[in-house]
Formats: sequence, C-alpha cells, structure tokens
Amino acid sequence: MSGSSFGKLFKITTCGESHGGAVGVIIDGCPAGLEITQEEIQYELDRRKPGQSAITTPRSENDTIHIMSGVFDGKTTGTPILLMAYNKDQRSEDYDHLKNVFRPSHADFTYLMKYGMRDYRGSGRASARETLARVAAGAIAKKYLQRELGIEVISYVEQVGGIKAYIPHHLVTADQVESNIIRCPDSDVADAMIKLVEEVRDDGDSIGGVIKCVIRNVPAGLGEPVFDRLQADLAKAMLSINATKGFEIGSGFAGVEMRGSVHNDPFVLEDGAIRTLTNYAGGVLGGISSGEDIYFRVAFKSVSTISKLQHTLDVDYNQVELIAHGRHDPCVLPRAVPVVDAMAALVIMDHYLRNKAYAQG
Repeated sequence: MSGSSFGKLFKITTCGESHGGAVGVIIDGCPAGLEITQEEIQYELDRRKPGQSAITTPRSENDTIHIMSGVFDGKTTGTPILLMAYNKDQRSEDYDHLKNVFRPSHADFTYLMKYGMRDYRGSGRASARETLARVAAGAIAKKYLQRELGIEVISYVEQVGGIKAYIPHHLVTADQVESNIIRCPDSDVADAMIKLVEEVRDDGDSIGGVIKCVIRNVPAGLGEPVFDRLQADLAKAMLSINATKGFEIGSGFAGVEMRGSVHNDPFVLEDGAIRTLTNYAGGVLGGISSGEDIYFRVAFKSVSTISKLQHTLDVDYNQVELIAHGRHDPCVLPRAVPVVDAMAALVIMDHYLRNKAYAQG
C-alpha cells in the first residue's frame, strides 16, 4: 500500500508531485445524479491556489481543473471521477542548491531512508501541492452533503502565532471567512494576524497557528464503534495534511481541567428532537455523531522552508550551512483552510454512505 488513498465507500486516490506534470485525483463511490460543474470545483481550488495574496507564496498557478471522467451532461454518472490540474509554473532550478542537503524539519531525510531516493524539487509527494487533489475531491463531497443533507462545513483561521480570535464557532459565516486574506472571521484580529505574517515574511521566517472547523446539520448516527470512530477518522484526515501537529475535538485538552459535573452534556427534548444543553463533546459520543455541531481544532506548525541561515547535514553526513531559496508561504494557514474543509467533507461523506449502506442492508 502506498498510502495515497483515503476513505472506504467514498474513496479518493491522489497522484502527482509539486514539480511533475500534473496533480490529480480519482474519486470512486460518488453517487450518480449529482449536479456538479467545473466552476464549482474551481471555486474551492482558487481558495487554495498559490499567489492569491501578498502573504502567500508568489508561485503563479491557475490550478485549472479538468474533469476527465465520471461526469456527463453536468451530472455524476456513478463511475470513477478523474480530476486533473496541470502544473504550469515549475521552477525546478530553484531547488538545485538543495539537491544534496537535508533541510531541517523537511521530509528529505525520511523519504531517502524509506525509498532510497527523493525528489528534491519542491519535496515531490511531500509537497503541500498534493492537497490540490484533496480540495478538488472535497468540493464534490461538500456539494453532495449540502444538497442532500443541508450539511455545512466551515473552517477558519482562529490563531496565528500568539494572536487568537474568540468569535464563537456557531456564529461564523462563510462570507466572514472570505472577507480577508488571512481567512479569520474577526476583522480586527485578522488585521493583527496579517501584520504579524508580513513581519515574519520580511524577516525571512515563518509562523504557524490553528484552524478551527465546524460541521453543521450532521445527522445523529454517523460513525463506527472502536477503530472507525468518527473523531478518529477526522483526526487521521486532519493529521494527514502537511504541517499539522495537533488535533482536538470539542473541549479537547481544555477538558482535562473540567470536572465531569461540568463537562457532561445533559440531554433535553427541544421541539420534539433530542439535543444537548452543552456540547463539550464536539458533536460526537462513543465515536458516533450526536446531531450537534461537530467542531475541532487543527494545529499547523510554521513552514519549514525559511531564508534564514540554518545548520544541517548533507547526504554525505557533512555539516553544512543552508539558506533556502524558492517561493514559499510564510504562513500556511490561509491556504490550508479549504484543505481542512475538504478533508472534513470527505470523512462525513464516507461515513454517510457507510451508514446508508447499512440501512439498506
């Protein structure tokens, strides 16, 4: 197994490298009859693409998506869907000086240890460019979930460095997220975040932060016991994204400071439906959705490629000095928001189809 596939009934397999010919994804298991257009998929890709603002990498890629199979007359056919986006602005020569060195906190060393070779041009498969494929697939999952179930997935930047927004997640709207280049729904905090990223960029450094995601209108009953718990699959999905270092759902690590009498979510009957007064569980109980909003946080580390002087080893294990060149994000968070959206939608879509299959069986 190559580790390039995700999901069981709604399964995606991605391919392509940062400096290869293209990045693509095969989606297997999408139900027939979903109306989907190239423009709808492109919208999500435009949120992820490089060069979209002054605080992202200046690499110029339109990331134009091509629907190669599985869609006819604007509707999915139920057969595998192939989506492709061709790389246009590779400048592999930018990486020639990195050919024989192990960049600190990159996958250079580990890929060489595993495969006996590595693609030093933009990190190959380890590059965040691979997430283009996930976002393309996630656009289809998001459309299906919204149309069939009214499920809404909204991710946003909650924290950059030590600057944090405190807007309640149940109040955040998609328009607020897209209202500024950092994708923080609190405009005042967003300005401070943008200023910090600009300062870090000008200093040749990078900065990390936290993305929060809320999934609304998820029906109760999605998820599996034990190993395929809904939160476990969400955690795997999020931690498979480049630069992620932490995941917490509901109260997360803050819950350790709360007594059970406070942390427990009491059940109530509201308009004929079972609800909970609080939602410290984050919308999942026993690995299965409760019907409340699912919300979680994902920690992203600072980008590894910086233009400051660093000390490392070369492939012959000699100590060397490194100043990396190339086009890189000083902060990955704004472009990672649609990736978190996509991975969340893929998990919910897969579990919805699994639940539906059990009901039919």
